Amino acid sequence: MNDLNTSETPGWPFWVYALLVFGLLTLIISLSYFLGQRHQDRATAQPYESGILETGSARLRFSAQFYLVAMMFVIFDIEVVFIVLWALAFKELGWPGYLGICVFIGLLFAVLIYEWSVGALDFGPDGKKILKAYRHLPLKKPVI
Repeated sequence: MNDLNTSETPGWPFWVYALLVFGLLTLIISLSYFLGQRHQDRATAQPYESGILETGSARLRFSAQFYLVAMMFVIFDIEVVFIVLWALAFKELGWPGYLGICVFIGLLFAVLIYEWSVGALDFGPDGKKILKAYRHLPLKKPVI
């Protein structure tokens, strides 16, 4: 006979916990209903505005630079996860793991230099071009 029979585990703690959770949910929702504010403003029924008057169209054009930055953030964020996991298993991986992460970080650095060189990290107008155009503008003397 097996003394460690799991079918005889009492289920009452689960039901007590479930009853407490549903009781707490009922209390919170009831208090919110009775004590909460009720108002009907002009913008309350409009979708996606949450009671704030709309200020314009939601159809705005964004530069592709924003999407490039978002993709680079996701890529480098995932790579940070790999580096942290390597750091957690540092002793088990030894020198081969160290050499592998050095190659990995070297590739990350090479990709960052490449993105920088092709202008993926440049935002706004080029400062040198602005200064060059400013020097060629005819300056007017103020009339006193």
